[in-house]
Amino acid sequence: MQEHYRAVAISEYGDPDVLQVVERRAPTPGAGEVRLAVRAAGVNPLDWKIRSGAAASFMPVEFPVVLGGDVAGVVDAVGSGVTGFAVGDEVLGSIGFGGYAEVALAEAEMLTKKPASVPWELAAALPVAAHTAVYALAELNLKEGETIVIDGAAGGVGTVAVQLARHRGAHVIGTAREDNHAYLRSLGATPVVYGDGLADRIRSVSPHRVDAVLDASGRGSLPALIEVAGGPARVVTIADFSAAGLGVRMVSADAGGAADRIAAVAAIAAEGKLTVPIAAAYPLEEAAEAHRVSEDGHVRGKLVILPGGKAE
Repeated sequence: MQEHYRAVAISEYGDPDVLQVVERRAPTPGAGEVRLAVRAAGVNPLDWKIRSGAAASFMPVEFPVVLGGDVAGVVDAVGSGVTGFAVGDEVLGSIGFGGYAEVALAEAEMLTKKPASVPWELAAALPVAAHTAVYALAELNLKEGETIVIDGAAGGVGTVAVQLARHRGAHVIGTAREDNHAYLRSLGATPVVYGDGLADRIRSVSPHRVDAVLDASGRGSLPALIEVAGGPARVVTIADFSAAGLGVRMVSADAGGAADRIAAVAAIAAEGKLTVPIAAAYPLEEAAEAHRVSEDGHVRGKLVILPGGKAE
């Protein structure tokens, strides 16, 4: 392990240009921690919301900070008390911060072993999306034969949620821009365009009543989604902070049990029954561009950062 490593840090809130490559001394894992040689890190909307200061009211940070909660890599050191992992293990997980780097520290309980057949880029794309999608579908108590609407179905969480819902035998209606409709059909969803008139478009394509709704976009569709669901009881959102005023539950990936949920989805991916398209991959030096693309809000699947260049 090299004595120093490169990371992308921010020292203030601001536009994407506050993301700067810095050199740091390699840390020693403490009790319950492991150190990873990072192969790939996922980019999530929360990352740019933290960077810009938009999330400061509920997730303030101490500067400087390295962003990146989704990570996949190889264990190269273990701290005291760690029994589930050894040097050389390939792992993935949702670690909170630190993923935009060649080296990251993580609590061992946040990680799960990466199936050998899952590529690094996919492994880095899964953690937050998988954990959030599994948790949200559990909150909705989705059952076989039911119909669910997933708003923002072509994004990271939406992509995983569509496939998991189909895996459970549910009917899925997914909202997205028209140029993503063929993609949603390939996942087994019936696509509709989001925006004004959404409730009518959903009714026009649904052969059944709408039993449940997952808002993965946070773009103001909740009133229409509540309407088609017949009320807010089985509507959840991961992104609309006006939810409480509408009687809708907001679910968070911060809930416990992340590693187990991620492991379950990784196992499905290893069987070839679930995937997430990688919209683009960036070296550390282009993290700012990754944030610009993510903030634009039209990513199909996930963006990833590759600290060492092309993933092996």
